[in-house]
Amino acid sequence: MKVTVVGLGKVGSSLAFILAISNFVQELVLVGRSRESVMGDVLDLRHGQLFVDNPTKIIAGLPDDTADSDIIAICASAPTPTGMESRLQLAPVNVALMRQLLPPLAERSPNAKIVMVSNPVDVLVYYALEITGFRPGQIMGTGTLVDSARFRQLLADEIHIHMEDIRAYILGEHGDSQFPAMSCADAGGEPVDPTPARYALAEQACKAGYEVYNYKGHTNYAIALAAAQIIECIALDSKRTLPVSLKVNGFLGVDDVCLSLPAVVGKNGIERVLHPSLNEQEQQAFLHSAQVVREVIAACR
Repeated sequence: MKVTVVGLGKVGSSLAFILAISNFVQELVLVGRSRESVMGDVLDLRHGQLFVDNPTKIIAGLPDDTADSDIIAICASAPTPTGMESRLQLAPVNVALMRQLLPPLAERSPNAKIVMVSNPVDVLVYYALEITGFRPGQIMGTGTLVDSARFRQLLADEIHIHMEDIRAYILGEHGDSQFPAMSCADAGGEPVDPTPARYALAEQACKAGYEVYNYKGHTNYAIALAAAQIIECIALDSKRTLPVSLKVNGFLGVDDVCLSLPAVVGKNGIERVLHPSLNEQEQQAFLHSAQVVREVIAACR
């Protein structure tokens, strides 16, 4: 299994560390502005391979070194502007960055699965599909996977059930228009009642990334773990159901936009997109998310 990580900032280096100790990656290629710019991470990770059951070959790479990658994780991004109020502010500059980065990577690894981690993830998944010409199932973004994990953790604390036993999704945009799909949330087959307090928890989960950012100037661990889980599902053909950013094709009449829906993730990438039964309020929230993201996509033309 050959995995490439592009962009070795806080998130990319955290993801590289997780993959280096994962025991399922045989070759890990780290790509930055130059080989020298990532050598610190490469050497540091190499020095720790004695402590890993199945050591990984780790190299500092350029596009040629990424050839025949099975999975490519995109963590590269323009610097976050001071006082950023929305991830959508990064759209124009990061779309331009993807236009530079993706063509040589796609040319050298036409069968790779691309996991988009950079923001605004829904907009970038859309443009990644357009730029590479890959089939929709080959490209997915981390989307609302972390948002859903935060929500499940908050619900678990409130109802005293292990978070893995709670099925509850945040769907739509990975951003301010996201919403909790409370109508299909359950634990052990018992519905999780949509109380005002639980909607407040969803709002807290939505704002959690900004809270972390305000404390330490970035987020990295949770999003890196989320990206690693998607990569593991592809590598091991796990077929887990994850809320990831993907090309929406007809759900609630929505087309030609990327948003998070539950999807089965396996060796072929997105193997099946699930269509949850949403109530009227949630349907309208999904349509609103689609409009928000579609407007940003159009503005980046």
